Amino acid sequence: MKRVTTAVAVAVSLWAIPVSMLLNRTVPQPYMDEIFHIPQAQQYCQGNFRSWDPMITTPPGLYGLSLAYIASLFPGKWILNLSQSDLCTTPILRSTNVVLAIICSILVRGIVMHLKPGTTERKASLYAICVGLLPVHWFFTFLYYTDVASLAAVLAMYLTCLKKNFWFSAMFGAVAVLCRQTNVIWVIFITANGAISYVEDLSAKEHPLRENYDMQIGKHERVPTEKETKAFSSNLRKRQKYGTTTSEVLCSDSSEKPLDHAPGLIGDIIAICKTFWYVKWRVLVAFTPFAFVLAAFGAFVFLNGGIVLGAKEAHVVSPHFSQILYFGLVSTAAAFPLHFSPNHAVQLFHLFAKNRSRNIVLFFAAICVSTIWVKYFSIAHPYLLADNRHYTFYIWRRLIQAHWSIKYALVPLYVYSWLSILTTLGKEQKSIWVLSYFISVALVLVPAPLIEFRYFTIPLVLLIIHSSIMSERNLLLLSFVYAVVNALTMALFLFRPFHWAHEHGTQRFMW
Repeated sequence: MKRVTTAVAVAVSLWAIPVSMLLNRTVPQPYMDEIFHIPQAQQYCQGNFRSWDPMITTPPGLYGLSLAYIASLFPGKWILNLSQSDLCTTPILRSTNVVLAIICSILVRGIVMHLKPGTTERKASLYAICVGLLPVHWFFTFLYYTDVASLAAVLAMYLTCLKKNFWFSAMFGAVAVLCRQTNVIWVIFITANGAISYVEDLSAKEHPLRENYDMQIGKHERVPTEKETKAFSSNLRKRQKYGTTTSEVLCSDSSEKPLDHAPGLIGDIIAICKTFWYVKWRVLVAFTPFAFVLAAFGAFVFLNGGIVLGAKEAHVVSPHFSQILYFGLVSTAAAFPLHFSPNHAVQLFHLFAKNRSRNIVLFFAAICVSTIWVKYFSIAHPYLLADNRHYTFYIWRRLIQAHWSIKYALVPLYVYSWLSILTTLGKEQKSIWVLSYFISVALVLVPAPLIEFRYFTIPLVLLIIHSSIMSERNLLLLSFVYAVVNALTMALFLFRPFHWAHEHGTQRFMW
């Protein structure tokens, strides 16, 4: 296990370190948002914790992580007789994200192994490397932005929650919120689903196991073995997912999925609420650490007068429902072997044909709702219209706004994307998990008036690791495509600079 984890770290380092060195040599000065983040981190390095740039919109979580990282370099500082300022240079602060990107890949591997126990170590490692190459995440690995730190904290929170280390999980959740305020949504998402899993495990071990299991085998005097307990717990989760009764699960083979029984979302909610009632105090005690995090966040919002720290006029909460549509399309494109293969299209067609009348109504309802979102809830932020350094500027002007009909022509593709996402997730997750994921995506993206691919990173990574497991061939194909895109975007950033007539300085293309 340690050997494989080390191999993942080495594989990510093989591209992260050389590219980081090249970028720092070509772009030695802070660029774009770094002109705010790097001076602020340097103030903290000097011990000036009362200083704050009012243009910074996120809390100081990234700077705290940088200080911890720099503290680990102190032995080298003493050996080389360096000053404190020598350890807070732009390249060293940027390298914080390089280290965190390596940690992200290790965490992804751990989560995949935990969620999909049948996955081989080789395939889990390929998943980790593939996610590490995800273009937007990869690009910002080399700049001093909050995105990589934000993702690392959320993934660490998730993995520790899966392992039932709730105090550590809450601690990482607090770090995630300190990196970016909207991560509070993912804290709630992980906490809620962790509580559901915790309730299921308690229920499997205590209530139905001793009553139903013993009734089936007719031996009330025998205490089930640990192996039997784990098997029953696994089968109980299948019952709650597919709607079978306890006796049906006990009498059926554990490898069979009774697809004919599907209580749906309402059945899931009722079953979970009933089970929660019997173990509510134990659940509340176990998840108290998360309550502290949420209470602290609520106090921050109250005292701050809103969720945004600085530059509030440029980050006004807006009903930007089209963000959901953009995310769906970007996500399916980012995992195209899952969503655009012929086999997947055939599966969707058969699924659609099972209840044709109902599905036709739902499809046209989705088309209508999406069209309304495109018409009335598409926001062209001033930064989007004016800043030609970002790819979104060109996508908006040369694709979406090229002709009035194009934005409506994309609606069926938006609907297909979400249909594919929900269907793919539904194969692996309970309906309540899928619904909570969709709500979380909406809560994170809809209030944001600015279209930024960076905002898609966390929900996209969660989507990839919770979808159906991809073959090694598809993972290699996806990694190759990511690598090509990364090479092109980094080459544009480094070697195709340009200048604005109205402003001095070198400008560069970036995500």
